[in-house]
Amino acid sequence: MSDDAGTRTAVPAAAHADSSRRRRYLIGQPWDVLAVIAAGGALGAVARYGIGVAWPTPVGAFPGATLTINVLGCAAIGVLMVLITEVWVAHRLVRPFLGTGVLGGFTTFSTYAVDVERLVRVDAARTGLLYMVATPVAALAAVWIAAVITRRVARRGIDAAGR
Repeated sequence: MSDDAGTRTAVPAAAHADSSRRRRYLIGQPWDVLAVIAAGGALGAVARYGIGVAWPTPVGAFPGATLTINVLGCAAIGVLMVLITEVWVAHRLVRPFLGTGVLGGFTTFSTYAVDVERLVRVDAARTGLLYMVATPVAALAAVWIAAVITRRVARRGIDAAGR
């Protein structure tokens, strides 16, 4: 290592230890998890983009496509979480791929926030307020309803198999 005058200085042993710890930390990370999240996120984002292109929202109109995307994505999260935590023994990469990746890339709460801002900016504040309230309410209801229905269907399947 060199100081400002260009002379060599010793690197403290603690700096070597920190560098070594960082390398071990990076090497020991589950890169397969990161890879499946990235792949799933790409798939989810492409699906979301396709719906947005097929169902564009006119300026000042209620963003039905984004609301639908978020509600469907949240319902799918409700189904997924019940299936992989209560019904099936899932591979360790299923949750990061489908939950964080596909459904995380599909749902779009950042677009929701931008949609609210755009509605307010074009003097559609009432529509923006309705959308701002309806989205989280509908999304939470979708997760809950989907989880309840999935549990009931799974129990019926287990009861039918046990007869």
